Amino acid sequence: MTLPLAAPLAPMLAKSVPTVPGPDVAGGPFAYEPKWDGFRAIVLVDDGEVEILSRSGKSMTRYFPDVVEAARAELPARVVVDGEIVLARGSRLDFELLGQRIHPADSRVRMLAEHAPANLVVFDVLALGDDVVMDRSLAERIEVLDGLGLVGPRVHATPRTLDAALAREWLGVFEGAGLDGVMAKPLGAPYAPGKRTMLKIKHARTADVVLAGYREHKASTPEEPLVGSLLLGLYDDGGALQFVGVSASFPMARRAELVAELAPLVVDTADREAAETHPWATWSDPADAGKRQPGAQSRWSAGKDLSFTPLRPERVLEVGYDHMEGSRFRHTTQLKRWRPDREPLSCTYEQLEEPVGYDLSELLPGAPAAPESFTGSLDS
Repeated sequence: MTLPLAAPLAPMLAKSVPTVPGPDVAGGPFAYEPKWDGFRAIVLVDDGEVEILSRSGKSMTRYFPDVVEAARAELPARVVVDGEIVLARGSRLDFELLGQRIHPADSRVRMLAEHAPANLVVFDVLALGDDVVMDRSLAERIEVLDGLGLVGPRVHATPRTLDAALAREWLGVFEGAGLDGVMAKPLGAPYAPGKRTMLKIKHARTADVVLAGYREHKASTPEEPLVGSLLLGLYDDGGALQFVGVSASFPMARRAELVAELAPLVVDTADREAAETHPWATWSDPADAGKRQPGAQSRWSAGKDLSFTPLRPERVLEVGYDHMEGSRFRHTTQLKRWRPDREPLSCTYEQLEEPVGYDLSELLPGAPAAPESFTGSLDS
C-alpha cells in the first residue's frame, strides 16, 4: 500500500464515565455518537486493496470478505478510516452471530458472509488520499467524514449529535437495537492513537445470580489454589439453571480466600450421584455441544483449560452488569455483595430490565441483515 499511514495503527480509546457529559465538562464541547457493539476496525483502502485491522493491530481481513467488498465499493479509492464492524439479525445487532466469523474454515466464513452479511460503521477518518488528517481537530475530521457521503447500504457514517440532551435520550433507546451506550468525543481534540481521550457511557445495572462453580486462576497451584472466575447462573422458565457469565475481578489475596470460603460447597465429582445432580453436569457431553455451558470450548477459547470446579448452587450474589447478549451477560460482571437473604430458585431472568425496542434500520437504513431465525447454520 502507498497510503500516507501504514499498519499497524493503534485506535484511539475511551474511558468510562457514569453519565453523558454536558458541553461545559472538561474536554468539551463534545460530539456524541452511539456506542456500537461489534468489532473495532481500522480499514485501509488503496486502489482496490483492502486491509482490516483489529483493535490490537491483527489482520481481520480474511474473516470479512463482505466488508472488503463493501469497502471497495463504498469508500474512497485511497482512505484510512476508524469504525466498527457490526452485524444485524432482524432489527438488532447480534454480537454472538458476528463472533462466529472468527473461524479457521474459509468455507464457513464465506457462508456466513453470504447469509449474515456484516456492515461497516465509520466514525472517524485518519487519512484521505495523500493527506493525513488525524492531527486535525475532531470538528475538522467530521467535515471530512461527512464529505465522503457514506449512506450505505453496507458502509455508513455513524449518527452524531452535538446536543447532550439528545445523547441522553439515545442512551435510553438505542439499547433496544443492540447498541451498548453512547460515546462523547472532544470536538477540539486530534486523533490520539492508543490514548483514552474519548468518553464512553454505558448502562449500569445489577442482578441477583446463583453461584454454581468456579474456574481456577492461571497462577493457581495445588499448593496455593486461587479462584480465577466465579461461574454464574439464572433459572429459566423451565427451571433449568442457565450459565450466564462470570465475575472475575478480585485481588490475589481475595482469590485465595474464596477457595477456602467455597470449599464446603464443592461437589465431589468422585461421587457419581452427587456429580450428576449438578445442573451443569453434562457440559462435556457431545449432545450438549451447542448449549451455553461453562466448560465448552469455542473459537475464543481454543487451547485453554475451561474445566471448572462445580459448586452446589446454594449461594446467591449480586453482580453489576451493563447489558445482555441474548441469554447471557455481554461482558464480565462485577461482584457487588453476597445475598444470604435470597433463595437461589428466586434468581430468574424475570428480574432483568428489558430495553425499550428500537428498530436498527432507523440507524442503518438499507443495511443488509440476517433473518431473525438465522443462527449461523444453513439449517436455520
